[in-house]
Amino acid sequence: MKMLEQAEKSIGYKFKNKELLKTAFTHTSYAYENKVESNEKMEFLGDSILEFVSSEYIYKNHKRLREGEMTKVRATVVCENSLYKVAKLHNFSDFLYLGKSEMKTEGYKRPAILADSVEAVIAAIFLDGGIKPASQFIIENLKKEIEIASKHVGDKDYKTVLQEKLQVNGEVKIEYETLSETGPDHDKTFEAEVSCNGKVLALGKGKSKKLAQMEAARKALENLK
Repeated sequence: MKMLEQAEKSIGYKFKNKELLKTAFTHTSYAYENKVESNEKMEFLGDSILEFVSSEYIYKNHKRLREGEMTKVRATVVCENSLYKVAKLHNFSDFLYLGKSEMKTEGYKRPAILADSVEAVIAAIFLDGGIKPASQFIIENLKKEIEIASKHVGDKDYKTVLQEKLQVNGEVKIEYETLSETGPDHDKTFEAEVSCNGKVLALGKGKSKKLAQMEAARKALENLK
């Protein structure tokens, strides 16, 4: 009970029915071992509420954006990485109910599990107090991400900018190669290099091949300045 009270304090909402919050933090591995309800159904509901609230906020507060741009901003914000940041901010890893296997593999650190718990908590707040406190939690935690995404929605990514810069005087051969991948399956780190006409320009690391390539392109642009 003390753990749930700490969670309430962190998220800024006091539950009338604390069992809803407990279920929101209950991973399927724990639910299976202890014959209780998991947070999977709450994740489903929370995802829908998150999409609606963020869409409404973007629509009302960023009127200059076109439909396609609003979609891009929402996709940037309503994603695992953003929700993982929210979970880290509120120390959700301290409140999760995980099964023995997930505890052994440090499942409380996994971005996917933590991001899912945020969606479940949103649903729990909605079921306990309605749309107003659920919206408040969403906006308070994602407003900054929305503002940043809206300002950069028209920006080109690093790979595109690098390609344009290198091809200003004609066609060149730009290649990205994954050099290595380290870490367990649920938390891998990739290293990639970018080369132009066979000459290595830079290396980059990231949590996916795409992010590693993007970081390599970013570093290459810095080196070209």
